Amino acid sequence: MSAAPPDEVAPADPAEVPAEEPVAQAGGAIPRAVAVVGFLAAAVVVAAGIAAAAWLVTPVFLGLVIVVMVYPLHARMLRAGWPGWLAVTVLVIAVYAVVLVFAGVVVLSLARLATALPGYVGEANALLRSLLSVLAELGVGAEELRVLASAMDAGKLVGIVGGVLQGITSLAANLVFLLSLLLFLGIEATGARARLQVIAASRPGVAAALVDFAGGTRRFLAVTTVIGLVTGAVDTVFLWGVGVPLAPLWGLLVFVTNYIPYVGFWIGAIPPVLLALLVGGWGTALLVVAVFLVVNFVLTSVVQPKFVGDAVGLSVSVTLVALVFWAWLLGPLGAVLAVPLTLLVKVLLVDADPRARWADALVGTTPRPISPGSG
Repeated sequence: MSAAPPDEVAPADPAEVPAEEPVAQAGGAIPRAVAVVGFLAAAVVVAAGIAAAAWLVTPVFLGLVIVVMVYPLHARMLRAGWPGWLAVTVLVIAVYAVVLVFAGVVVLSLARLATALPGYVGEANALLRSLLSVLAELGVGAEELRVLASAMDAGKLVGIVGGVLQGITSLAANLVFLLSLLLFLGIEATGARARLQVIAASRPGVAAALVDFAGGTRRFLAVTTVIGLVTGAVDTVFLWGVGVPLAPLWGLLVFVTNYIPYVGFWIGAIPPVLLALLVGGWGTALLVVAVFLVVNFVLTSVVQPKFVGDAVGLSVSVTLVALVFWAWLLGPLGAVLAVPLTLLVKVLLVDADPRARWADALVGTTPRPISPGSG
């Protein structure tokens, strides 16, 4: 019996063949599916933590945004040759002025609203009675009308406003914390340039992303503030001209809600339309609706998104989804801070990581070309 050629090896027993080792990912990388699931799980945990600490996260981020907004004032003073201590003092005073003026206007407006609303309870009840009579003529049952009438009692509105005013005490406590936080943030912001230089030495992408966040936030605030001032002023003059009470308050409301993308217009339009209905009837209310649609809708829902998108690099769809998400997570103030919060997440997770630059094509306004090996 001839032996097998030396260059041929007889097949081994399958039971003796060791199991094949799994092929490792290149460079020990985690499989993409595992990475995606892990990222989503971590995002849920982080979101739950942020929601639990919303009482702390919201004022801290609000203070950061305010300091970022006024920080260029400090840099200009230093370039003009001002002493460092004087520049810091002026920066802190500017930060305090922004917060105190805004808080004072809001509190005074709420107080004025609380004193004025009781005078319109009679008109509101008369309007509700007329609406109920129309519903009765349309065949709505008496029991349903009684339930509806009790639910729409205009006197409850005064109680709601009173509850809002009683909450000013807790607002004052939060304001004290915010002012204290702003003091330290304003002082430490003077060393931001040196800190960024240290970060850039080892993490240039992170430093560039933080600079982009500060610049994008200032551009967003500048565009939103200008458009808000224009729309608020136009609405105030118009409402005063047609005889709607508290016209400056509604102009202020339009200005504040303008910081809420896309839906802020509707929030700011509801109170003056209702008051116009009580004071001047359906004709005045429809006129207010028409003017608000022309002025506010065009400026805040057509013009502003274009400039805001170009300023911060976020698409319209991403901004709208982010608005709902941050409002759900942090409450009403989360809706106001939705764009800066989303911009911070974008620059840290996408712009600062070359491997994640591909995601900019999904969340940004204009896709930027990336190198083939960056994704």
